[in-house]
Amino acid sequence: MIYRFRVILDAHDDVFRDIEISQEATLEDFHNAITQSFGFGGQEMASFFTSDSDWNQDEEISLFSMEDSGRDMQNTLLEDVVSKDQTKLIYIYDFLSMWTFLIELADIGEPTPGILYPNLMFAHGEIPDEAPEKEFETESFLDDEEIDDDFDPDEYDDLNFDENWN
Repeated sequence: MIYRFRVILDAHDDVFRDIEISQEATLEDFHNAITQSFGFGGQEMASFFTSDSDWNQDEEISLFSMEDSGRDMQNTLLEDVVSKDQTKLIYIYDFLSMWTFLIELADIGEPTPGILYPNLMFAHGEIPDEAPEKEFETESFLDDEEIDDDFDPDEYDDLNFDENWN
């Protein structure tokens, strides 16, 4: 069977690639197809994450195994992490730049005779020169009433520690 994916760059502009790949391919094969289709060299660290329907990251599958028990891309087949019920993955390329891609299984079909897989079916949009900045949600752990606007860090006499501890 052939998996047909849409790989979307997590950015404000529409940048995506539609890729066909065999279900028996490894995640490393898929990583290579993604990096080539977006024009990356492929030499940076990367990870796939399984995801729920709301794009929350779950299990990490890294390019190289970092732990004895962790899975890596080379030894993990696509069919082991993607199915009709589990259709979403998150892919992060280059942990310094944090290129983030949202991947969704669009279709499962029969291979087409004469097509070599993986196959780039469609490309839309130009990848920017730099990774898009991420907007992280933060939680406020303090109520507005608890914030001491009069606190001066230079006035530490009232704090309970020894200034000459070393």
